[in-house]
Amino acid sequence: MNLPTYNQDPAVLHVGTMENHAYFIPFSDEESARSHDRTRSARMTLLSGTWRFAYYPNQWDVPDAFKEADFDADSWDAIPVPSCWQMLGYDRHQYTNIRYPFPFDPPYVPEDNPCGAYVTDFTLDAPDDVTELHFEGVDSCFYVWVNGNLVGYSQVSHSTSAFDISAFVHAGRNRLAVLVMKWCDGSYLEDQDKLRMSGIFRDVYLLHRPQHHIFDYTVRTPVSDDLREAAIDLSVVWNGAPGQAMCTLYAPDGTLLAQQPTDASGSAHFALDHPVLWNAEHPALYELVICADGETIVQQVGVKHIAVRDAVLYVNGVNIKIKGVNRHDSDPFVGYAVGREHVLRDLRMMKQHNFNALRTSHYPNAPWLPELCARMGFYMIAEADLETHGAFSIYNSQPYAEGEFDYEREHPSFGLLCHDPRFADAMLDRVQRSVIRDKNCAAILMWSLGNESGFGPNLERAAHWVKTYDPTRLTHYESSIYYLPDKPNDLSDIDVYSRMYSSPAACDMYCEEDVVQKPFVQCEFVHAMGNGPGDIEDYFTRIYRYDQFMGGFVWEWCDHAVWMGKTPEGKDRYFYGGDFGEFPHDGNFCMDGLVYPDRTPHTGLKEWKNAARPVRAQWKSDDIGRVTLKNCLDFTDLRDAVTLRYEVTQDGAVTQSGTCDLPSILPHTEAELNLPLCIPQTGTCCVNLYYLQKQADGVHEAGEELGFDQYVVRREQPKQPEKASPAMTWQEDRRAVIVTGADFRYVWNRRTALFDEMNAGQMTYCKQPQQWNIWRAPTDNDREIAPIWRQAGYDRALVRVYDSGVRQTAHGVELWANAALNAIHIQHIVDLTVCWTIAGDGSVHLRVDGKRNGQMPFLPRFGLRLFLPHDFETVDYLGYGPLESYIDKHQASKFGRYRDTVTGLHEDYIRPQENGSHYGCTRLEIASDRGAAIEVTGDSFSFNASHYTQEELEHEAHNFELTPCDATVLCLDYKMSGVGSNSCGPKLAEVYQLCETQFTWELDLRLNR
Repeated sequence: MNLPTYNQDPAVLHVGTMENHAYFIPFSDEESARSHDRTRSARMTLLSGTWRFAYYPNQWDVPDAFKEADFDADSWDAIPVPSCWQMLGYDRHQYTNIRYPFPFDPPYVPEDNPCGAYVTDFTLDAPDDVTELHFEGVDSCFYVWVNGNLVGYSQVSHSTSAFDISAFVHAGRNRLAVLVMKWCDGSYLEDQDKLRMSGIFRDVYLLHRPQHHIFDYTVRTPVSDDLREAAIDLSVVWNGAPGQAMCTLYAPDGTLLAQQPTDASGSAHFALDHPVLWNAEHPALYELVICADGETIVQQVGVKHIAVRDAVLYVNGVNIKIKGVNRHDSDPFVGYAVGREHVLRDLRMMKQHNFNALRTSHYPNAPWLPELCARMGFYMIAEADLETHGAFSIYNSQPYAEGEFDYEREHPSFGLLCHDPRFADAMLDRVQRSVIRDKNCAAILMWSLGNESGFGPNLERAAHWVKTYDPTRLTHYESSIYYLPDKPNDLSDIDVYSRMYSSPAACDMYCEEDVVQKPFVQCEFVHAMGNGPGDIEDYFTRIYRYDQFMGGFVWEWCDHAVWMGKTPEGKDRYFYGGDFGEFPHDGNFCMDGLVYPDRTPHTGLKEWKNAARPVRAQWKSDDIGRVTLKNCLDFTDLRDAVTLRYEVTQDGAVTQSGTCDLPSILPHTEAELNLPLCIPQTGTCCVNLYYLQKQADGVHEAGEELGFDQYVVRREQPKQPEKASPAMTWQEDRRAVIVTGADFRYVWNRRTALFDEMNAGQMTYCKQPQQWNIWRAPTDNDREIAPIWRQAGYDRALVRVYDSGVRQTAHGVELWANAALNAIHIQHIVDLTVCWTIAGDGSVHLRVDGKRNGQMPFLPRFGLRLFLPHDFETVDYLGYGPLESYIDKHQASKFGRYRDTVTGLHEDYIRPQENGSHYGCTRLEIASDRGAAIEVTGDSFSFNASHYTQEELEHEAHNFELTPCDATVLCLDYKMSGVGSNSCGPKLAEVYQLCETQFTWELDLRLNR
């Protein structure tokens, strides 16, 4: 098919499109308009539905006639619109993070450029005065024909393109034909980290307008510095000659406040005394009804005051804290084509997990999403559809200069397209389309110029346009820190200092400077890939410590994957990068969300929820009943929002509980509470405080838990009952020591200093010999350190015993050894002094003194690996649960007694990895259904019980490929290093590393039979 070559000409961005304007839907009456349900508008015809479709590998194979009104498309496939054609079996999926999926040769794209040809019909009873055709999202560019006539062309995948098709339609049946191309010159500006998909992925609709109508309008809400006075100012733009609109203003409670017409300039002014201000906790919205020319338009208006003073952000006079998340349009069944109910599900879950902000990474979302955010209470960074991250990968002759917290970073290629005048208009266009469409939405706090595109004159121009067009909001752009050599950046129009994945220490460095220039936000942090993030609390302590630290946005909300059906066993098969045979790809780096693709929460989401809880408690150690509560909300008195439930536990059992209403605790203030607590005198005792939703609010149920605090009053090692200690015998040779008691027989291997066999009663407790264990199946957050660990030989360490012996003591039979764990081809990893003491009743005490080689990397873990019979399934432990927990990831877990199964402890990450461990345990029992059990006690240990070996977890690429072993694999750890967020975030903090050069570990084992 011969086409104008608009798609490779950066001078041609749009042909035949209407000018940019605010998003709104006109209605024919006020009642339906105030329903905020656009499908009820008689002036809107939704064209989404079943269309005819044909896929072609390039434009030359597309028949020229397909655009004609009488083209017979009945033999073509019937597909749903909106949709992504890859999700329907056409073309193939591709996931790439940074690298462009085609050669870097701007503005050109491959000649073999896949195309999708779409055809649908619509009927008009009679031609309207004006008929508008709107596309809310098409990737990457498209040509439009109506009744065989070329109407126009557009690009910018995630922005609305509208065409006036009045001259092309007639009464009766009309034919709409659309050709979508996979790539265009704009694809160089859409290099976002996501599965790459194509097609008409958002709604298509007609608007039926009178000849004279409102084309655009702007609502501004100036607020006095003392917040006592405000105004709602409306400015209307007509499509032709000036007209007059009647404007009616309703208060947030629905009360009619005022009514007035627009003046000759199209303006209306509503003064407000003591306005009800909008914020994320109380999203109060006025309603402005605009009537003109038989149309009714309703705009919900949030009145808020945004200010920056001394590098501190204030909303309505309050130093708010951003608890945000990055969100892509992503679904394993429909790809980008997410609908309203899908988005509502996401937003409700976010609210339920204490998020108050959203970054539309890295493009405008559907135009109704900002409206939902305004109603539900989210601050938004609204981001333009702009990313040129692939330029980062280009070979160049100059190095990339980088520091831990440089304020500028020199990069010789990252900003190439920002300095390319051919793309200047395209970059400005993308920013303008984002701002103008959503300019009237209350939720938007910041306009973002885009993501990871370097910086230069093109974006400096865009930033200046934004500050001129809308000075009421802040401008954001993280990559303004990058510059080309000898070309300093003009940052005067960037309002905040934004970074990604700065370490907690780096946050300290910025916020503790003598003169902090701008508010600090982490637009991406606590990378949520796989088993993690593990450092959330460290960030929250700093967010609350520094006024200049606005907060941050977790990367990211959901795992990106494609559902490929089920296995014969009924297991979901999710595919990620590389599973489709594509090149290039970036593997499972798209699996980096707080929720699984089907929105099942990861444990990381629960970890965030409690770190972001609305209340924080501090105890006085001399009086446990006196607790200080800190209100972490910005606008809400805790008395109105939260009910407190308290409980006391002894060895995991609740001994006391109660509920109470809270006194008035204003935002950001503290109050002391006296609780009538009775603490038992023995056992491990804890006080748990639960913060409960006081009243249902449409998202939370009354009584729903918002978070908790725990104070461990006393840790007391569980005491074992005194038992008689019958006599034992032993036999030894060069290989083993066999210790025999009244009803047990243990075989201790002198070459490993561990037991090969442990038999008691009629039960065998070792399916295979015990092992020393310093390895773990690498987590996604180990992706940087795992190669270093492998190079150090941690994944195949060998044990060497240099000396060993056996002796009788007053406590039993003592087996001792001097040993080491060695790496192949390099030095010792850990030197060990091992002593096992076997009592006459068969109980065993272990003491290990370890000396780690300080020249080698920190260890993943140190401990033992036991292989119990497969039917050892029931787990009872005293430690941090019920969720998996680690030294840096246990904010969502409480110390207590928990019962579970080995199967239930498994956290089923789509890319298998270390999971399901439990930190800070003092007691563990794993029992079989035959009445036998192994009991472990110690001061504080970590354990992991699984039906999968760490080798199996490491080897397989997908959870549905895992094969359970014929044992219950029990890992008992002195310590395990934290999980962190180093898949993209900072290195694991030293405090969470197993990096001691000397340590002592003691543990007791008892075989109950």
